[in-house]
Amino acid sequence: MGSNAAAALGAVLLAAAGADPDPAGIEARVEAVRERVVGWRRDIHRHPELSNREERTAALEAEHLRGLGLEVRTGVARTGVVGVLRGARGAPVVALRADMDALPVTEETGLAFASTERATYLGQEVGVMHACGHDAHTAMLMGAAEVLSGLRDRLPGQVVFLFQPAEEGAPPGEEGGARRMIAEGALDDPRPGAIFALHVVPQLEAGEIGVRSGGVMASSDRLQIRVRGRQTHAAYPWLGADPITAAARIALALQALPARRVDARVPAVVSIGAIHGGVRHNIIPEEVELSGTIRALDPQVRQQLHELVRTTAEKIAEADGARAEVEIVPGYPITWNDAELVTRMRPTLEGVAGRDRLLEPPPHTGAEDFAFFQERAPGLYFWLGIRAPGVAEEDAAPNHSPRFVVDESALPLGVRALASLALTWLEQQAEAGTAVAE
Repeated sequence: MGSNAAAALGAVLLAAAGADPDPAGIEARVEAVRERVVGWRRDIHRHPELSNREERTAALEAEHLRGLGLEVRTGVARTGVVGVLRGARGAPVVALRADMDALPVTEETGLAFASTERATYLGQEVGVMHACGHDAHTAMLMGAAEVLSGLRDRLPGQVVFLFQPAEEGAPPGEEGGARRMIAEGALDDPRPGAIFALHVVPQLEAGEIGVRSGGVMASSDRLQIRVRGRQTHAAYPWLGADPITAAARIALALQALPARRVDARVPAVVSIGAIHGGVRHNIIPEEVELSGTIRALDPQVRQQLHELVRTTAEKIAEADGARAEVEIVPGYPITWNDAELVTRMRPTLEGVAGRDRLLEPPPHTGAEDFAFFQERAPGLYFWLGIRAPGVAEEDAAPNHSPRFVVDESALPLGVRALASLALTWLEQQAEAGTAVAE
């Protein structure tokens, strides 16, 4: 049964029981904004902007929010936008977040609204594309803002709309993203008691929603290892200390750690993405550099891997007569869904998608800086399917691919989910009388 059929069946059953399945009229309001959401998404897709450079996108968001009568702050974390919708009461407060940056990817979709933008990234001219779906995230949150603003008089609290730059990571030498938005007060006035966000994924079909409790996306820490040996002629390796062989052994050993040294039931990854060293075929170099990433879906496993990576690299290098200098730069925390919040919101998501289309996919070893927001308030992060019906999962281009596409029939479902979660949470808090006065 498709999502529309499931929703229709649920409406019939509720009507038979004398209940209004959509007392706020969210469904009709989503339908009214559907075409604008698609239009915003296509416009943003055609004009993508890299992290910390989202000026045009931010201007579009701010103009829309002001037009709805919201209080708007711009320039938060360079280009971020914060909108506050004041309802009938001052509290409780809930937040909805969307990321808005694009990637240095040259688009190959052939869409009529495909990006032809070019930019400079790390000193190189690159194509720019919304290859991760942030254009869809932004458009859906703009739609949710319009839906909820139409319910202003019945909202028992306030809604904070967070349009976040630089989720993909700020350029070297810059700060950005969720952490900087928090530092600049995005969650302070008013302070939300819960926060929600979504991400589009081709692993799910359009009309499907995925949600689970606990760790849903991994922590992400950057790994740098410098292996220092002793340079010599390649014909006489015994006269030096070869950092290349040590680096090779280190790379293989580190990538085996999640399978052999930590609990294999917890998803974790150690990957080496770059190795640099040497300038000539017959010279064993003085040093080799390795760069990689450490991912984990459990805080204890994350810390355990940090210790194991350091010890393993140092001991292998020592055994080869070399020395390893290990630097682990903490990145995004684990994206952790509050179990109580998921339990309370699951009926809402079932009502939005249909029970048969609300799934519990496995966690991802990708990372999300939404995790920083979840450290400040209980959060729920869910996945929205955007794979076209009839397309096999293995044939759908993944996020970050130059061929990544979004089935736009999924966009109204995302708008409905965001608006419904915000309204449900506010109503639950108001009914429970647990809202804290400003």
